[in-house]
Amino acid sequence: MQKVFDEVNTLDKRCYEELGLSEDILMEHAANSMLEYIQNKFISNEKILIVCGAGNNGADGIALARLLYGKYDVSLYLPYGSKSYMSKLQHKRTQLLGIEIIEDLSTLGINHTPNIIVDCLFGSGLSRDLDSESQNLIKLLNSLYAHKISCDIPSGINDKGQITTTCFRANTTITMGALKTQLYTDRVKDYVGNILVSNLGIQRIHYETQSNTYLLDELDMEVPYRTIQNSHKGKYGHLSVIVGEKIGAGIIACEAAFSFGAGLVTAVSHENLNIPLHIMQNHTIPINCTALAIGMGLGRYESKEIQKIFDTDIAKVIDADLFYDEIILTILNKENIVLTPHPKEFCSLLKLCEICDISIDELQDNRFKYLRLFGEQYPQSVLLLKGANSLMTYENMIYINTLGTVALSKGGSGDVLSGLIASLLAQGYNGINACITASLAHSISASKYTKNNYALTPQDLIEGIKIL
Repeated sequence: MQKVFDEVNTLDKRCYEELGLSEDILMEHAANSMLEYIQNKFISNEKILIVCGAGNNGADGIALARLLYGKYDVSLYLPYGSKSYMSKLQHKRTQLLGIEIIEDLSTLGINHTPNIIVDCLFGSGLSRDLDSESQNLIKLLNSLYAHKISCDIPSGINDKGQITTTCFRANTTITMGALKTQLYTDRVKDYVGNILVSNLGIQRIHYETQSNTYLLDELDMEVPYRTIQNSHKGKYGHLSVIVGEKIGAGIIACEAAFSFGAGLVTAVSHENLNIPLHIMQNHTIPINCTALAIGMGLGRYESKEIQKIFDTDIAKVIDADLFYDEIILTILNKENIVLTPHPKEFCSLLKLCEICDISIDELQDNRFKYLRLFGEQYPQSVLLLKGANSLMTYENMIYINTLGTVALSKGGSGDVLSGLIASLLAQGYNGINACITASLAHSISASKYTKNNYALTPQDLIEGIKIL
C-alpha cells in the first residue's frame, strides 16, 4: 500500500527547510518526470501542446517545454501569462532557448493538431470555481483527439476533490511527490486516468512523512490459501448468514462465503429454503458459529431477535436494511464488527449516530471528510463505504480501493462482498484485514471479467473469486 496525503505543501516546505532542496530543484525533477513518461511512450517529433497556468503548475509545464524542445514539435500556450516567480523564471529560460509562445490555439491549424496535450493549468491547491474563460479552454482541450496528460492533478478538480464546473479529462495524471486524496474521490474517477507519482529529487520514502490514509493494491490481498494438509472443515470456520425477506440476497452471500474458504456455511431463516446442497440451513444460529452476516435483504425482522443476534459474541458483517434502524447503535465500536453501507445507507447511519444530517450529494462531494468523522467517533468499528472507489476506516486510518469497475453496478454485487468479508471473519481474520482482502478480491474478480461489462452477475463474481 502507498501513503496518500490531503496536501503536500508541508512536504515541499520540509524539502526546502530541512533537506536543502530548492524550489528550482523540485520543479526540474517534476518536469523531468513528465519528460521521461513522454519519451517512453511516444516517438520523436510528435506534436505536443503544453497549456500552462500563471502559477507554479504552469511553471512545471514551461520547464517541460524546455526539456522537450528539439526532440518534439512543442507548442507552448500561456493564456494567463506568467505571474509566480518560478513561472517567470522558467518563461525567461524558454525565451533564451528560442521557444515560441503561441498566442491563440486557433493558430495551430489543422496540420498542427497535437498528438499529446499536457495540462498544466491548475494544481492540487485549486480553491475556487473556474471562470468562464478557463471553463471554455478546458472544454476545447477535452474536445481535441489526443493523448492527454495532467501535471499534478487534472485542472478543474479543487482541493477537496470536487468538480464544481468542468474538468480536464486526462488519460494519465503525473502527480508531484506523493499521492493526494483529491485524486480518489468518486467525482473524479472518470477524469484522472492512470495515476503516476513524480520523483522530486529524493525517493518517496524521504519525501513523505506520516499519513493516516493509504492506497491499496493487489499485493495487499491475503487470499485464504490452505497450506496445512492435515485439516478438516471445522478448521476453516462456520459462518451463519441471516436470510431475510429477499431470500436471494442471503443465498448469494452464502454462496460467496463458501467459495472464499469458509468450511461451513449455514443459512439461518424461519422458512425452509431452496438452497444449494452444500449450504446448510437452520432456524437458529448454530452453537459452533464463528461469524455471521446480517442485513442483506433482511426486510422486516423482530427487533428483539436482531438484538439477540447482535448480543452474540462473534464477528459480524452488518449490511443494508440495518443502517436505517436505531438498533445498529448498540453494536457500534465493538471488536470485529464490519459495516458495509452504500452512500444512502451511510447518510442514514450518520444521522442515527447524530454526527450529521446530510444529503447523498453532500456525502459524495466530501466522502473522506464524513468517513473520518464517523471513524473519530467509532474508531473500533470497521466501515467500508461503497462507491466508485471503496473507502475503509478503522482506528482513524483510511484505506482506498480503486480497483473496482463499473461492472459491479449490478444488484447482488454487495451481497457477494458481504459474503466474502464474513467468510474471512469466520476463518479468523480480524475485521480490517477481512475487509481489505475481501474488497480487493471482489474488485479484482470483476476486473478480470471478459464479457460485456453490463452483463456481470453475482455468480460471475463468485466464479472469478475461485480463480484469483
